Amino acid sequence: MATYVLVPGACHGGWWYEPLAAELREEGHAAHPVTLPGLGPRDAPTGGINLDTHIDDVVRLLEEEDLRDVVLCGHSYAGMVITGVADRVPERIASLVYVDAFVPQDGDSVFSLTSGVWHDWYLYGSKADGFSVAPLPVLSPRATPHPLATLVQGIRLTGALDRVPRREYVYLANFENTPFTATYERLREDPAWHVRSLPIGHNIVADAPDDFRKILLDAA
Repeated sequence: MATYVLVPGACHGGWWYEPLAAELREEGHAAHPVTLPGLGPRDAPTGGINLDTHIDDVVRLLEEEDLRDVVLCGHSYAGMVITGVADRVPERIASLVYVDAFVPQDGDSVFSLTSGVWHDWYLYGSKADGFSVAPLPVLSPRATPHPLATLVQGIRLTGALDRVPRREYVYLANFENTPFTATYERLREDPAWHVRSLPIGHNIVADAPDDFRKILLDAA
Protein backbone atom coordinates (compact mmCIF):
# COMPACT_ATOMS: atom_id res chain seq x y z
CA MET A 1 0.00 0.00 0.00
CA ALA A 2 1.11 3.58 -0.68
CA THR A 3 1.84 6.47 1.65
CA TYR A 4 0.52 9.89 0.64
CA VAL A 5 1.46 13.27 2.05
CA LEU A 6 -0.91 15.94 0.74
CA VAL A 7 0.04 19.61 0.99
CA PRO A 8 -2.64 22.24 0.24
CA GLY A 9 -2.38 25.57 -1.51
CA ALA A 10 -2.54 29.10 -0.14
CA CYS A 11 -5.14 29.85 2.53
CA HIS A 12 -6.09 26.15 2.87
CA GLY A 13 -5.46 23.46 5.46
CA GLY A 14 -5.49 19.70 5.49
CA TRP A 15 -9.29 19.84 5.59
CA TRP A 16 -9.28 20.54 1.82
CA TYR A 17 -7.86 17.06 1.14
CA GLU A 18 -9.79 15.19 3.82
CA PRO A 19 -12.55 13.67 1.60
CA LEU A 20 -9.87 12.36 -0.77
CA ALA A 21 -7.68 11.19 2.10
CA ALA A 22 -10.60 9.26 3.59
CA GLU A 23 -11.13 7.43 0.29
CA LEU A 24 -7.43 6.57 0.05
CA ARG A 25 -7.50 5.20 3.60
CA GLU A 26 -10.57 3.10 2.81
CA GLU A 27 -8.52 1.48 0.05
CA GLY A 28 -5.78 0.62 2.55
CA HIS A 29 -3.35 3.45 1.92
CA ALA A 30 -1.84 5.84 4.47
CA ALA A 31 -2.82 9.47 3.84
CA HIS A 32 -1.49 12.52 5.67
CA PRO A 33 -3.23 15.82 4.79
CA VAL A 34 -1.01 18.63 6.05
CA THR A 35 -2.03 21.93 7.63
CA LEU A 36 1.01 24.16 7.30
CA PRO A 37 2.10 26.56 10.10
CA GLY A 38 0.01 29.70 10.23
CA LEU A 39 -2.91 28.14 8.36
CA GLY A 40 -4.72 26.33 11.15
CA PRO A 41 -8.14 27.66 12.18
CA ARG A 42 -6.78 28.71 15.58
CA ASP A 43 -3.41 30.02 14.38
CA ALA A 44 -2.87 33.68 15.16
CA PRO A 45 -1.45 35.72 12.27
CA THR A 46 2.30 36.26 12.59
CA GLY A 47 5.08 37.67 10.46
CA GLY A 48 7.51 34.93 11.52
CA ILE A 49 6.43 32.25 9.03
CA ASN A 50 8.18 31.98 5.66
CA LEU A 51 8.68 29.37 2.95
CA ASP A 52 11.45 27.67 4.92
CA THR A 53 9.05 27.28 7.85
CA HIS A 54 6.61 25.38 5.66
CA ILE A 55 9.30 23.20 4.07
CA ASP A 56 10.76 22.40 7.50
CA ASP A 57 7.34 21.41 8.80
CA VAL A 58 6.77 18.79 6.10
CA VAL A 59 10.34 17.47 6.38
CA ARG A 60 9.76 17.08 10.13
CA LEU A 61 6.60 15.06 9.47
CA LEU A 62 8.44 12.69 7.14
CA GLU A 63 11.29 12.21 9.58
CA GLU A 64 9.31 11.95 12.82
CA GLU A 65 6.83 9.47 11.31
CA ASP A 66 9.67 7.75 9.40
CA LEU A 67 7.68 7.93 6.18
CA ARG A 68 9.35 6.41 3.11
CA ASP A 69 8.41 5.77 -0.51
CA VAL A 70 6.07 8.74 -0.16
CA VAL A 71 3.80 10.09 -2.88
CA LEU A 72 4.18 13.80 -2.09
CA CYS A 73 1.42 15.92 -3.60
CA GLY A 74 1.19 19.71 -3.68
CA HIS A 75 -1.61 21.90 -5.00
CA SER A 76 -0.97 25.45 -6.24
CA TYR A 77 1.32 27.30 -3.76
CA ALA A 78 2.33 23.95 -2.28
CA GLY A 79 4.42 23.22 -5.36
CA MET A 80 6.98 25.49 -3.71
CA VAL A 81 6.81 23.45 -0.51
CA ILE A 82 7.06 19.98 -2.01
CA THR A 83 9.97 21.08 -4.20
CA GLY A 84 11.88 22.20 -1.14
CA VAL A 85 11.02 19.03 0.75
CA ALA A 86 12.15 16.82 -2.15
CA ASP A 87 15.44 18.70 -2.34
CA ARG A 88 16.12 18.07 1.36
CA VAL A 89 14.99 14.45 1.74
CA PRO A 90 14.79 12.91 -1.76
CA GLU A 91 15.51 9.46 -0.34
CA ARG A 92 12.08 9.43 1.34
CA ILE A 93 10.05 10.29 -1.76
CA ALA A 94 8.92 7.94 -4.54
CA SER A 95 6.78 10.39 -6.53
CA LEU A 96 6.11 14.11 -6.72
CA VAL A 97 2.65 15.16 -7.87
CA TYR A 98 2.19 18.83 -8.74
CA VAL A 99 -1.48 19.73 -9.16
CA ASP A 100 -1.84 23.10 -10.93
CA ALA A 101 1.18 24.12 -8.93
CA PHE A 102 4.41 26.07 -9.02
CA VAL A 103 7.54 24.15 -10.06
CA PRO A 104 10.31 26.53 -9.00
CA GLN A 105 13.98 26.59 -9.84
CA ASP A 106 16.66 27.80 -7.43
CA GLY A 107 15.95 31.38 -6.36
CA ASP A 108 12.35 31.49 -7.58
CA SER A 109 9.50 32.68 -5.39
CA VAL A 110 5.76 32.70 -5.88
CA PHE A 111 6.05 36.44 -6.40
CA SER A 112 8.72 36.12 -9.09
CA LEU A 113 6.68 33.46 -10.91
CA THR A 114 3.49 35.53 -11.03
CA SER A 115 2.33 38.99 -12.05
CA GLY A 116 -0.78 41.11 -12.56
CA VAL A 117 -3.84 40.05 -10.59
CA TRP A 118 -1.77 37.76 -8.37
CA HIS A 119 0.57 40.54 -7.28
CA ASP A 120 -2.48 42.70 -6.61
CA TRP A 121 -3.88 39.99 -4.34
CA TYR A 122 -0.66 39.40 -2.43
CA LEU A 123 0.01 43.09 -1.83
CA TYR A 124 -3.44 44.56 -1.38
CA GLY A 125 -4.62 41.44 0.40
CA SER A 126 -2.01 42.00 3.09
CA LYS A 127 -2.82 45.64 3.79
CA ALA A 128 -4.69 44.85 7.01
CA ASP A 129 -1.61 43.73 8.97
CA GLY A 130 1.25 43.77 6.46
CA PHE A 131 2.18 40.11 6.82
CA SER A 132 -0.83 37.91 6.00
CA VAL A 133 -2.84 37.79 2.78
CA ALA A 134 -6.62 37.70 3.21
CA PRO A 135 -8.39 34.86 1.36
CA LEU A 136 -10.06 35.71 -1.92
CA PRO A 137 -13.88 35.90 -1.68
CA VAL A 138 -14.26 32.91 -4.04
CA LEU A 139 -12.47 30.59 -1.62
CA SER A 140 -14.10 28.36 0.97
CA PRO A 141 -15.43 29.98 4.16
CA ARG A 142 -12.86 27.81 5.95
CA ALA A 143 -9.95 29.52 4.16
CA THR A 144 -7.56 31.46 6.40
CA PRO A 145 -5.11 34.34 5.84
CA HIS A 146 -1.87 33.17 4.26
CA PRO A 147 1.60 34.26 5.50
CA LEU A 148 2.94 36.79 2.98
CA ALA A 149 6.60 35.88 3.58
CA THR A 150 5.99 32.39 2.17
CA LEU A 151 5.07 34.00 -1.15
CA VAL A 152 8.01 36.38 -1.46
CA GLN A 153 10.90 34.28 -0.13
CA GLY A 154 13.05 32.68 -2.84
CA ILE A 155 13.56 28.94 -2.62
CA ARG A 156 17.04 27.48 -2.12
CA LEU A 157 17.70 24.27 -4.04
CA THR A 158 20.77 22.05 -4.38
CA GLY A 159 19.54 19.80 -7.18
CA ALA A 160 19.09 16.77 -4.91
CA LEU A 161 15.40 16.59 -5.84
CA ASP A 162 16.46 15.24 -9.25
CA ARG A 163 16.94 11.92 -7.45
CA VAL A 164 13.17 11.52 -7.02
CA PRO A 165 12.27 8.80 -9.56
CA ARG A 166 8.83 10.01 -10.69
CA ARG A 167 7.37 13.46 -11.29
CA GLU A 168 3.80 14.26 -12.34
CA TYR A 169 2.21 17.53 -13.39
CA VAL A 170 -1.55 18.12 -13.63
CA TYR A 171 -2.63 21.29 -15.44
CA LEU A 172 -6.17 22.53 -14.84
CA ALA A 173 -6.93 24.33 -18.07
CA ASN A 174 -10.05 26.28 -17.07
CA PHE A 175 -8.45 28.15 -14.16
CA GLU A 176 -9.11 31.84 -14.87
CA ASN A 177 -5.95 33.98 -14.91
CA THR A 178 -3.85 30.85 -14.36
CA PRO A 179 -0.17 31.48 -13.65
CA PHE A 180 0.68 27.89 -14.62
CA THR A 181 0.39 27.80 -18.42
CA ALA A 182 4.10 28.44 -19.02
CA THR A 183 4.99 25.68 -16.54
CA TYR A 184 2.66 23.22 -18.26
CA GLU A 185 4.06 24.06 -21.71
CA ARG A 186 7.64 23.68 -20.46
CA LEU A 187 7.13 20.38 -18.68
CA ARG A 188 5.08 18.62 -21.34
CA GLU A 189 8.16 18.72 -23.57
CA ASP A 190 10.36 17.24 -20.82
CA PRO A 191 10.64 13.41 -20.93
CA ALA A 192 11.41 13.35 -17.20
CA TRP A 193 7.81 14.37 -16.45
CA HIS A 194 4.39 12.73 -16.79
CA VAL A 195 2.10 15.62 -17.75
CA ARG A 196 -1.66 15.74 -18.23
CA SER A 197 -4.35 18.42 -18.57
CA LEU A 198 -7.91 18.44 -17.27
CA PRO A 199 -10.62 20.83 -18.58
CA ILE A 200 -11.64 22.09 -15.13
CA GLY A 201 -10.99 24.98 -12.78
CA HIS A 202 -8.42 25.21 -10.00
CA ASN A 203 -10.44 23.35 -7.33
CA ILE A 204 -9.84 19.77 -8.43
CA VAL A 205 -11.19 18.33 -5.17
CA ALA A 206 -14.60 19.79 -5.94
CA ASP A 207 -14.56 19.58 -9.73
CA ALA A 208 -12.92 16.21 -10.44
CA PRO A 209 -12.45 14.15 -7.26
CA ASP A 210 -12.50 10.81 -9.08
CA ASP A 211 -9.86 11.96 -11.56
CA PHE A 212 -7.74 13.26 -8.70
CA ARG A 213 -7.92 9.95 -6.82
CA LYS A 214 -6.95 8.03 -9.96
CA ILE A 215 -4.00 10.34 -10.59
CA LEU A 216 -2.70 9.73 -7.08
CA LEU A 217 -3.21 5.98 -7.32
CA ASP A 218 -1.36 5.92 -10.65
CA ALA A 219 1.50 7.92 -9.14
CA ALA A 220 2.06 5.16 -6.60
